[in-house]
Amino acid sequence: MIAAVVPVHMEEYRVGRVLASLLSLNTVSRIFVILNGSNELTAKEVQHAYAQHREKIVLVSFAAPLGIDIPRAVGARLAYAAGADYTVFVDGDMVGEITTELEDFIGTTMRLELDLALLDCYPDKTVLADLTQPLFYWRALLNRELGLFAEVNIATPSHGFHAVSRRMLRDTPWNDFAVPPTLLTHAVRLHYRTGIAGTIPHAQLGSSVKNVTHNRLIVDTIIGDCIEALCLWQHRPRMRSSGDKVYIGYHDRRRFDLLQQFLAGLSM
Repeated sequence: MIAAVVPVHMEEYRVGRVLASLLSLNTVSRIFVILNGSNELTAKEVQHAYAQHREKIVLVSFAAPLGIDIPRAVGARLAYAAGADYTVFVDGDMVGEITTELEDFIGTTMRLELDLALLDCYPDKTVLADLTQPLFYWRALLNRELGLFAEVNIATPSHGFHAVSRRMLRDTPWNDFAVPPTLLTHAVRLHYRTGIAGTIPHAQLGSSVKNVTHNRLIVDTIIGDCIEALCLWQHRPRMRSSGDKVYIGYHDRRRFDLLQQFLAGLSM
């Protein structure tokens, strides 16, 4: 069984198109929509899709915002409990023309028996020539340290959609699905197969365009996540700093406390 996890926060006029794309795929049997702290328009859009496809959509709602990536961890746990063989994570704002590419991505993931399948969002490698850009630098550094750079370049679970196998779900701490680059570390440590399963230029994903402040916070979030992944690999205490800079970004808004409450409720 193939499951999809769709985190949804404020994605009005977008999430309906994402769900329609996933519903059109014969390969996807279950779609876990994690609605968290969303506005009324977003909630109505999700509820409309859910009302029409209750046999395929599982809707989980949180009144409070969970913070970036925490919904991925919620969805990962639900997909595992449902018996998913593979789980693909798709952001609720990706409205680009990617349906065919997503279906091919899932097919390639299964054909290659990947445990962690990544998306190449920079097929034009000249874009990556200048690694002085901090985000590119840290993504490249992590993948080089893990011995993955030759195969996946700077691809990361933080960018675009990605997929994991059932044993990856089984053997990875749920909290780390909320710090996506750490999945790379876990996969290498477990000797699980990691690779590129598809290529879609970043612009084609159709992710919503945010402001400069948001972009800066996202960059700091992913860099801090990469530093955490490096610490995990090097058996050092996890931290998010390099030199005098601490890369927090949105990390302090991740509600790990609410995740733990949710996980505890499932185990009761």
